[in-house]
Amino acid sequence: MDKKHMDEEELRASLGDGAYHVAREKGTEPPFSHPYDKLFDEGIYVDVITKEVLFLSKDKFDSGCGWPAFSKAAPDAPIKETTDTRYGMIRTEVATDTTHLGHVFNDGPKEAGGMRYCINGASIEFIPKADMEKRGYGSWLNCF
Repeated sequence: MDKKHMDEEELRASLGDGAYHVAREKGTEPPFSHPYDKLFDEGIYVDVITKEVLFLSKDKFDSGCGWPAFSKAAPDAPIKETTDTRYGMIRTEVATDTTHLGHVFNDGPKEAGGMRYCINGASIEFIPKADMEKRGYGSWLNCF
């Protein structure tokens, strides 16, 4: 269900306090705490609120950082980058219009472009390849 038209109270109730904190309040889940960190099944990852496609499983890799990591975003993913200077660091935050995703770094696999999108699992939803057609993502099947 697309949650982008919910008010904040409905959204918090739908996502739960922890996921809401990560997605809407720029929180960070503890490393190694989300099952998506070690999930490598075929499929797509969508924005937990808007359900827009953000990442493809073929671009996911085990970075060892404790969060799901991708070498690039899906084609035309609505991801925006901004400078994040919180906590005394200078990083590049990645987000959509509705959802804080995480950060992007230039220490990813060189053969895949060198980027590492370090993403909070609470900000994304995995849609397995077998469910993509029935969930309305059939046009993405040609990516596999």
